[in-house]
Amino acid sequence: MSTLKQKLAGDEILVAPGIYDLISVKLADRMGFDCLYMTGFGSVASYLGLPDAGLASYTDMLNRVSAFCGASGTPIICDGDTGYGGLLNVAHTVQGYERAGAAGIQLEDQEFPKKCGHTRGRRVTAAQDMVRKLKVAAESRSSSDFLIVARTDARTSLGLDEALRRAEQYAKAGADVLFIESPESEKELEIIGRSFDLPLLVNIVEGGRTPQLTPQELQSLGFSLAIYPVAGLLAAVRALEKAYAPILARRGTRELEGKELYSFEDLCLLMGFQRVWEFDAQHAEDGGQ
Repeated sequence: MSTLKQKLAGDEILVAPGIYDLISVKLADRMGFDCLYMTGFGSVASYLGLPDAGLASYTDMLNRVSAFCGASGTPIICDGDTGYGGLLNVAHTVQGYERAGAAGIQLEDQEFPKKCGHTRGRRVTAAQDMVRKLKVAAESRSSSDFLIVARTDARTSLGLDEALRRAEQYAKAGADVLFIESPESEKELEIIGRSFDLPLLVNIVEGGRTPQLTPQELQSLGFSLAIYPVAGLLAAVRALEKAYAPILARRGTRELEGKELYSFEDLCLLMGFQRVWEFDAQHAEDGGQ
């Protein structure tokens, strides 16, 4: 079976939905994607009810990595923020994520506390600080199949040329995948796509800074992986709002059945109840019901 590293070297762009809780993991895993992306924004929001602003700890995030990877047979690239501290912390984080089953870790060059990539107020560290982190990350993993995704947030505050310079340094430091966050035009995407030989990741955030091109268009520009980190979360929040509104209005949920609601039976199957029913039938003294 091909590793994610081998798949990224192929001719066809990979697309990865953002997963943020165990239901999203199980559903995406069943659908047959080549790769999933553990969104920090969505994971922090769903797990802690907090903004993605450096408030989640390494322990919080490792908990999510372990749970998500344990529930999925699909490779998952997991958000590792800034590595949760200094160089020793970066080594500890890389080893923890790899042991937990992640296919790769995303590390970024923001100052701590970091912020979501399409929000205001992001500041980046000195490029050399990130270079040292990436060298430590590459040294700390036990397998080269564990991917190091190097993200720079320099485009928004320092411009595209600085982001390109940083990405070049990060490639030399040992990154497997380059991620220039928040390009703001198709022309910028084109420049990024033709500037590097390594696999390139593009982040598509609905309502964000980067143009909404199709995967085929992104592939033609030179990208190997397109992630859609918050599409599922945005859809789920809108669906919850639509489901709760008639309850609040004292109309109940009859108007939603068959149209807006996922089948209760299908949800039971997605969560693994079939195995529970079979176990009960096998072990019940009366032969099961």
